[in-house]
Amino acid sequence: MQKTFTVGSKTFVLDQDKAEAAFAAKKVINGRETMTFNLLPLKYQWAYDLYRKMKANHWEPEDIPMGKDIEQWRDEKAVSDVERWIIRMGIGYFSAAEGIVGDNIQHVVRELVTAPELKLVLGRHAHEENIHADSLLYMIASLQINPHECEAMFEDIPTIVRKNEFVTKTSRSLRRDLDLTLPENKKLLAKNIFVFGQCMEGTQFYGLFGMVLSLYRQNKFPGIGQMFRYTLRDESNHIEVFRNLFMDLVEENREIWTTEFKEELRALMREAVTLEKEFIRDCLPVNAVGLAVDEFVTYIDYIADRRLEGVGLEPLNAGIKNPLPWLAEMMDIKKEQNFFEGRVTEYQKASSLNVAADDEL
Repeated sequence: MQKTFTVGSKTFVLDQDKAEAAFAAKKVINGRETMTFNLLPLKYQWAYDLYRKMKANHWEPEDIPMGKDIEQWRDEKAVSDVERWIIRMGIGYFSAAEGIVGDNIQHVVRELVTAPELKLVLGRHAHEENIHADSLLYMIASLQINPHECEAMFEDIPTIVRKNEFVTKTSRSLRRDLDLTLPENKKLLAKNIFVFGQCMEGTQFYGLFGMVLSLYRQNKFPGIGQMFRYTLRDESNHIEVFRNLFMDLVEENREIWTTEFKEELRALMREAVTLEKEFIRDCLPVNAVGLAVDEFVTYIDYIADRRLEGVGLEPLNAGIKNPLPWLAEMMDIKKEQNFFEGRVTEYQKASSLNVAADDEL
């Protein structure tokens, strides 16, 4: 079907059939390649919606006051050695982990997907990882921690080394020319998206998130706690980006969704959980400051099962209960979008809030 527009002495003919064929050729992978980055018409509406939500949540580390944190860090009586160690582990691990995630998005996943709106939301995802890395530099500078200590933690603490190797090996396997029409290579990409979205950001980040937020709850390191809360809100969107991307990739390539592949993914989550539990025991070597190691270990089991169920996989520990109900109010997956009060809402742009209000009507 063609549509003709006549403007003055000129006539323009638009071929709707050709345009519809181009739309139909949009896919997660192996789709229509174009240099024009034409978003319209949107095929993956969820990607654009999440992009707008992520953009509305923009924040800058320097806007968060660190005066109280500096005062507590310098006062030997204000915080315990265990609390200082949790902060050091948080900064040491995340200062590298956020960069690993961002690099994988930019140089692996975003390079392989073909629909422009998917590239759009992944670009925003990578940008937010940069903000998170910047926030950790801000914490280090504010507390005057020797940055070489963070590098040493990244290189020398075995539980951190093992966690990072677990995710980077799935990234390395895709950093080469791949024929993505082959089922085995489609599985490699799906596995990467699953590992980074559901295992790493969705599960392995949550042990330290919980510990830092528990200190924040006790009025310890309020600036760092606030930045971790902002980061956690971002992470909830990142988990959703990679969950939707994974689900659409599988839906468009059903031949990879075999019983064997499902069990392979569950085994990866099982490995991720084991590594995270070992890491938690390094972060919290003793029960202290109102924190119990066993509760955090069980919490990781609880979170992991929710991630598995979110992508249609069987849980590892069916029926497990959340051992930390106070954390459920701050970082539970069903509430991650809404747990912010005060300044987080202030960060949202008025135009975005108006759109959200319109959507609710």
